[in-house]
Amino acid sequence: MKVEAIHLRRPQDDDVHAVETVEAVAGKGLTEDRYYFADGAGPGLALTLIEAEVVADVGLEPGQTRRQLTVSGPGLLDLVGKRFRVGDVECFGVEICAPCLHLQELTRPGMIKELVHRAGLNADILTDGTISIGDEVVPL
Repeated sequence: MKVEAIHLRRPQDDDVHAVETVEAVAGKGLTEDRYYFADGAGPGLALTLIEAEVVADVGLEPGQTRRQLTVSGPGLLDLVGKRFRVGDVECFGVEICAPCLHLQELTRPGMIKELVHRAGLNADILTDGTISIGDEVVPL
């Protein structure tokens, strides 16, 4: 798998914006990201990832799912309960993301049903480092 896109939400207005690279902070989240970094992330909320193929399948653009990392290639959900690396950042896959009503309100009716059991991965960040577009996602 490979990082295809990185999207963050601005602290001041919650707008989603794309970046080329971002700093990850162990136990906290991604710098410049409103929710995950501001108060320190709870378990499984430091990093969110989704497969690019799923995003395309439901007719959305990267970033519209509000997941921070969009990755290409299958096998993302196989990382639940496992350690993996994104670039030089070590992570732990906590659980499958559940699609939410807010996402459906931002997109279209039926989005929750389309994303059940494939809305991405919630992960913890275990080591500080940088994540960039093009970085490999590697199981450890």
